Amino acid sequence: MINNAMTIGRLAAAADVHVETIRYYQRRGLVPEPERPQGGVRRYGEADISRLRFIRRAQAAGFRLDEIEGLLQVNGRSACEQTRLLIEQKLSEVRQRIEELQLLEAGLKQWVSECCATAGGTCPALDRLSSATR
Repeated sequence: MINNAMTIGRLAAAADVHVETIRYYQRRGLVPEPERPQGGVRRYGEADISRLRFIRRAQAAGFRLDEIEGLLQVNGRSACEQTRLLIEQKLSEVRQRIEELQLLEAGLKQWVSECCATAGGTCPALDRLSSATR
């Protein structure tokens, strides 16, 4: 494809995102907005497709848009070190979330066992939800 030959609609199709997603990313500063020629339409190129695909892959890896912004700004000699630090931070957050989910799982298992043990009357799980102070 010729450099900077795509409309925003073609860019969206090529990157498998919605046009409004591109506009949102532009407002957030994640994707540059090309100049509009007088009386013309903004044009996008391969670099824009690559950037959108990068954003999507980073999101699939669990990064938030503010974190992706940081990844997009990494460059130069220390790029790998900076990227490693950002990824280590994300890994730490994921591990923390896993611990929280394991505690949640244990609590839900307890509620299930309490519900199974009760014949008639009130539901212990509903009682817990109704009287929970958290």
